[in-house]
Amino acid sequence: MSISIHPSVDHGIKQGSKDFAGGTLICKCTTKPVKVAVKAQTAHNHACGCTKCWKPKGALFSVVAVVPRDKVSVVENGDKLKIVDPAATIQRHACKECGVHMFGRIENTKHAFYGLDFIHSELSPDSGWSAPTFAAFVSSIIESGANPANMGAVRSRLKELGLEPYDCLSPPLMDALATHAAKLSGVLKA
Repeated sequence: MSISIHPSVDHGIKQGSKDFAGGTLICKCTTKPVKVAVKAQTAHNHACGCTKCWKPKGALFSVVAVVPRDKVSVVENGDKLKIVDPAATIQRHACKECGVHMFGRIENTKHAFYGLDFIHSELSPDSGWSAPTFAAFVSSIIESGANPANMGAVRSRLKELGLEPYDCLSPPLMDALATHAAKLSGVLKA
């Protein structure tokens, strides 16, 4: 039996559209759902195994991407949103009723990813969002209850789907974090 990673990738990864310009994210509430407009294509879409990201029931991973924060706006029922963990680097805004994370925002202006919001494009009925291209924080699924003995099979399944597994972020994103830190410390000139 094949390992289930996430409903949006388990049967193959659907490629995005280069001309796609965004859509609407909708929480799982059947009445008065929270709606968030995203007026941009996503970037760095990936399967994430961390324990902080929202995952659909039964999924080992979330699927999350980033967009510029100025392209994200709450358009309906924003009064239902709350920040899951005010102390976390990423301020995840979730629906108080259904628990779905609608967007995550970094408020620390010195963070390398400041200016980007994290979203789950699976919450959109619109098609054309960028496809996931890697898997991050793979070992972290153990912290969510995954059997450590199955990690080889999980990594094999990720590779089979075309999602290179990392136990951190992808090399280009790790390079971006290190470059930002080096510029802040003065090791590299801005």
